Amino acid sequence: MVSGKKLEKHSGPIRYGMVGGGQGAFIGAVHRIAARMDGEFHLVAGALSSNPERAQASAAEIGLDPERSYSSYAEMAQAEAKRADGIEAVAIVTPNNVHFPAAKAFLEAGIHVICDKPLTATLAEAKKLQALVEKTGKVFVLTHNYTAYPMVRQAREMVANGQLGEIRLVQAEYPQDWLTEDLAASGQKQASWRSDPKQSGAGGATGDIGTHAYNLARFVSGLELDTLAADLDAFVPGRLLDDNAHIMLRFKAAKAGRAPAKGMIWASQVAPGHENGLKLRVYGTKGGIEWVQADPNYLWFTPFGQPKQLITRNGAGAGPAAARMSRVPSGHPEGYLEGFANIYAEAARAIRAARTGGGKLSKDVIYPSVADGVEGVAFVEACVRSSKKNAAWVKL
Repeated sequence: MVSGKKLEKHSGPIRYGMVGGGQGAFIGAVHRIAARMDGEFHLVAGALSSNPERAQASAAEIGLDPERSYSSYAEMAQAEAKRADGIEAVAIVTPNNVHFPAAKAFLEAGIHVICDKPLTATLAEAKKLQALVEKTGKVFVLTHNYTAYPMVRQAREMVANGQLGEIRLVQAEYPQDWLTEDLAASGQKQASWRSDPKQSGAGGATGDIGTHAYNLARFVSGLELDTLAADLDAFVPGRLLDDNAHIMLRFKAAKAGRAPAKGMIWASQVAPGHENGLKLRVYGTKGGIEWVQADPNYLWFTPFGQPKQLITRNGAGAGPAAARMSRVPSGHPEGYLEGFANIYAEAARAIRAARTGGGKLSKDVIYPSVADGVEGVAFVEACVRSSKKNAAWVKL
């Protein structure tokens, strides 16, 4: 505990805590690496597991003060809000069903939130959380990390600048193979909660990776979805949530009198041979682009009637949006962890602006917000509704 002179609450690195992310978790370690990559954040507290013994053991492993290892997020929010050196932000890296109550507790305690996706387990919770963010005025960042890759920012900039012309087609896919068998039956932690509707929500692959594909398609194209038609399957016998999704998209017309763009999303966790096959293709009247997450430093651009052009992260053709997100020298691999760190860097800029009483952010500071999270959950629920109606077209 701090004694003597009261610590200046807003000095130095951003003090943050973590909910979830203890022993046996995957994404917690990713968040911790990303948060410390630029020295903007300092992890000082955690409720790393709902199991008190595991929480303490996890805190000891990463060097947290035992006094600031909590048995619940509710206890942590209350205790940290009272400390002169309390946390300014919290990272929530739990199963989906905990996102809403945990985020609510910290927002009400006056603490900024960085939350893993999807935003919540239900759309009703997502809307309540959005209202609370607006009421409290706190920074809320959703970690759709793929939006912070340099060449994704390059693609977005090219679309916005009209280099592709009027967008007609958007194709996104995200296949994996790790749930090809009933991994949950073996007790594997990650598979177990992702296959449980009580913890994951209404979507399986749709919520876990389909939301990433949808968010990326929207982020780059700038299009707004109107309706969708989804065919969801649970191919593994006994699995309660979808493990494969084919989704057709109809976007709203960008301008009155013009034909609306169309799109497709394939999300699968039962596609042998795919480890993490996120891919995006966007086609317009003047050209097309293609980006593959497994080879993220390259963006293929094909102007109509001309040869394909390769745009590299730090090479010719790359603009300021890509340069702003680039971290390592040209020709060196840069990807997943750096993209995650870029999200945390944007969060730090927003939180530091909030320290000054609502300081103005630069227009180029971009991060997925609570509104993006609400749309992601609405996307999942629309997919489930459509599939139950034999893939009928439904409004978002």
